[in-house]
Amino acid sequence: MRPKSPADPRANQKERTRNAVVDAAATFLRQGTQPTVAEAAELAKVSRATAYRYFPTQEALLVEVAQVNPATESVERWLAEAKGDDPAALLSGLLTAFNDVARREEIVLRTGLRVYLDTWLENRRRGAVPAAVREGRRTRWLDEVLEAVRKDMRPAQWRRLRSALALTLGIEPLVVMKDVCRLSDEETLTTLLWTAQTLLRAGIEDSSKAAGRKKRG
Repeated sequence: MRPKSPADPRANQKERTRNAVVDAAATFLRQGTQPTVAEAAELAKVSRATAYRYFPTQEALLVEVAQVNPATESVERWLAEAKGDDPAALLSGLLTAFNDVARREEIVLRTGLRVYLDTWLENRRRGAVPAAVREGRRTRWLDEVLEAVRKDMRPAQWRRLRSALALTLGIEPLVVMKDVCRLSDEETLTTLLWTAQTLLRAGIEDSSKAAGRKKRG
């Protein structure tokens, strides 16, 4: 299942540029070397200025490549092996897989979150447009597990549902549930699963109602 191309025609190029720097850094790490941003940029054939927009510091690059990417590998494996055509079950499986990783690797992902925020602030300080440091895994995963739902929705309806569901995945909702709402790990995961299923049902219902109005019109 392949996600649709982003609406922004520049988004694909931005993603390719970011991924090229990440892949170059990963090559260095496999060779036992921790690369600087400049070294990764050179190997990726990307200008240093562009690479620094995505990763202003070596820490920002290494946290993403050496910590966050490995932490999410189990979710990628789950996605590759996921079977069935029940959207609700697939969504529950994705949330369980990813949020379990977020709970287990909480320190790593909180560190990543800090780096993402630092990167955004650094770009703003320099007057640059904040770069997309993050890969956007959640939207890609949701595109895949809910493909059957997506194909029956107008693009705007799907973007709204996917954006809402993205709020139930990852370290940010865990921070809200645990730090703000003071929930336990078990309560956090249960609440996020309930929220995701509620949003999915609402999205499908809204889409069906809109389709019915269109037929009557």
